[in-house]
Amino acid sequence: MTSIPLSAISAWHPQAPLQRLHFDWLAGVELAVLRLDLIDPLISGNKWFKLAPHLRLAAEQGAGGIISLGGAHSNHLHALAAAGQRFSFATVGLLRGHPQDTPTVQDLQRFGMQLHWLGYGGYRERHRADFWEPWQARYPGFIPVPEGSGGLPGALGCADLPAMVAEQLAALGWDDYHGWWLAAGTGTTLAGLVIGEGGRRTVHGALAVPLDHGVPEQVRGLLAEAGRDDIGYQLLDACRGGFARQDAELLTFVAQCEAQSGLPLEPLYTAKALLALRDAIGRGEVKAGRRLIFVHTGGLQGRRAALMADSAR
Repeated sequence: MTSIPLSAISAWHPQAPLQRLHFDWLAGVELAVLRLDLIDPLISGNKWFKLAPHLRLAAEQGAGGIISLGGAHSNHLHALAAAGQRFSFATVGLLRGHPQDTPTVQDLQRFGMQLHWLGYGGYRERHRADFWEPWQARYPGFIPVPEGSGGLPGALGCADLPAMVAEQLAALGWDDYHGWWLAAGTGTTLAGLVIGEGGRRTVHGALAVPLDHGVPEQVRGLLAEAGRDDIGYQLLDACRGGFARQDAELLTFVAQCEAQSGLPLEPLYTAKALLALRDAIGRGEVKAGRRLIFVHTGGLQGRRAALMADSAR
């Protein structure tokens, strides 16, 4: 069995460009976007920065492959499968629900990921202490990675993003900025930014999932595990009634923003976070003169299914 190649993974340091954004609703707020969607054609977005530390840890243990979980549109599984193809290691995906033929699933199969559909009841068992035992018995030498590359390693993989921004500020004509704005699905990337900032600037997380998904608790737990105080961030509801929920206002906003800026958006995370920023500016909660970094967390591969669903209506 071929081991995960530690040297190749450690040697890849993708960079994301920082670009100014201009919208008619900014009302004097200055906004720049960190384009994590542009780091690679396939291994895109914040998913790589969360995934890479898990891969390095697995490689150090001599693992021959990775097992992880996700849904039929999972950006995380897409990045993992693409990384497996890129760096020549085996991947196994445990999927929520029953077999579906989505663009993401087609990519997972094309990238060589072995898929197992768990149903919905089986997927809910993933938090059991003994959940991984039969899968590791079936795939000896494979290491499990949490859903979405969560956990402290995933957060620490995002802690270097402030340094990536700092290197590019001068090109924008900025000497500093006041805070971050991004979508939060598990809170892992947000926690990493809070750790990286060390209290210097506030990280605003626009929740793409309802509160009962436990993001506040996960962020607090990650910061505690990292030995950091539970400060330096704010969470706000941006899920618009539930994860993956879309409505006419959101889709109209996406079209308007793309027309004004050329920035491609997907409606589950980035668009909801940007819409939440527009509304916060409209309520006067973000004042003119503030400089913010908006994180484009990628996930554009999942937009294919959203656009197909929209065109079918």
